[in-house]
Amino acid sequence: MNAPSVAVTMTLGGHPAVGSAAPVPVEDPATGDVFAYAPACTPQELDTAVAAAALAAPGWAASDEDERRARLRACGAALAGCLDEVAGLLSREQGKPLRNAQAEVQLSADWFGHTAELTLAPEVLEDTDTSCIGLERVPHGVVAAIAPSNFPLILSVCKIAPALLAGNTVVLKPSPQTPLSTLRMGEALRDHLPPGVLNVVSGDHDLGAGLTSHPAIGMISFTGSVATGRAIARGAAERFLPVVLELGGNDPAIVLPGADVDALAPRLFQAALANSGQFCAAVKRVYVHRDQTARLAELLADLAGCAVVGAGADPASEFGPLVSREQLGRVAALVDDAVARGARVLSGGKPLGGPGHFYPPTVVVDLPEGTELELEEQFGPVIPVIAYDDVDEAVGRANSTQYGLGASLWGDEDLADELAGRLDAGTVWIDTHGDLRHNVPFSGTGSSGRGAEYGYWGLLEYTRIKVRHRARVAGRRPAGGASSAAHDRPGER
Repeated sequence: MNAPSVAVTMTLGGHPAVGSAAPVPVEDPATGDVFAYAPACTPQELDTAVAAAALAAPGWAASDEDERRARLRACGAALAGCLDEVAGLLSREQGKPLRNAQAEVQLSADWFGHTAELTLAPEVLEDTDTSCIGLERVPHGVVAAIAPSNFPLILSVCKIAPALLAGNTVVLKPSPQTPLSTLRMGEALRDHLPPGVLNVVSGDHDLGAGLTSHPAIGMISFTGSVATGRAIARGAAERFLPVVLELGGNDPAIVLPGADVDALAPRLFQAALANSGQFCAAVKRVYVHRDQTARLAELLADLAGCAVVGAGADPASEFGPLVSREQLGRVAALVDDAVARGARVLSGGKPLGGPGHFYPPTVVVDLPEGTELELEEQFGPVIPVIAYDDVDEAVGRANSTQYGLGASLWGDEDLADELAGRLDAGTVWIDTHGDLRHNVPFSGTGSSGRGAEYGYWGLLEYTRIKVRHRARVAGRRPAGGASSAAHDRPGER
């Protein structure tokens, strides 16, 4: 090993672990060079982590919910306390500008507090002289949580925070491309949770398969590729395990006829290029009426040509590199294929020279229908601008992919409201896109996955229903009555 190592450890049963498997090299995507090695655990050490979570599960599930809330708030404060250190690791391993990394860490810290405001109070379904029927939510046990490389911190926290509040214990595995910031977060949280409640392991992709197939796992929460999500779903079905799968999207934005494209262009550009396009809910393709296509494409190309692309450590950088050379190659291949089929590139279109995995903001027009750049999630800084002649055509093409995560409509409000119900997407935004919030559920249809994340609805995914049905003998109600414990529908406190 010629690269220096970063002194981060896994968390197994509340204790630091350096791992016995060969360390995982971590690249700086701005240079393409390995700058650190992350610890990796063996199958035996994975067994240790899962066993620790299983051992801690009964006590954690039985703990007072208010105690769990307090511990979540403490976790948020602990993460905020090492914000700059974690953000530095995140920016270096993922490539995003440092200010964006700092914002992600702060959002992650805040998310613990937002989650702590949720409640799972029991409900009374019937309270009569003959019976009392109540519903409560109980945990699944040990949750396997696997997070991706694009937003490794927040997409970990939005899994572990609700899982912990619901009374589950967790084994968390970050992407092998971006493990360092998540491992450092695990270290920061270690002293604020009982041993075994949160375990953080790292390793290659085989480790993820070992985790999700482990017999002691009671639920799986995964964010990543469609292919891996399908494999997880097949394995989970064999054991009837509940899963939450967020598998990405190919979000369309439909600019309605007569919209002010001069005003919309900067907003669409930012919605498409967030995190250099490495965002599941980014705009991946723009449909605009043929009369306005040339103008909007020109405006977007001008914005792309002025964008500052560079290393995350450079304060001038607006957009960083793609996370890996593999992803760089995929984006370049999709653009090259579109050009070979007759599309035109107005700005960008080729990897930047020099070291690192840089691809410039790119605007492509004249895509023939059915081009892969339109149908597949490219996960990069490319904006296909596609002309339509009527809104029915636009809706049809927007719905023509396997994905159904998000979509947006821009322009006439009445027409947008009319068309929103026809779009196959878990979320339809109007005059905005990708606005994700802690108190609004986020889910997809089709190959974008199953289950919901965020807020009360995301919290419910980490529970199962348990009903208590009590018959009252001779119609006698106990003193005080069960109705004294009745609650309205649970939600935020």
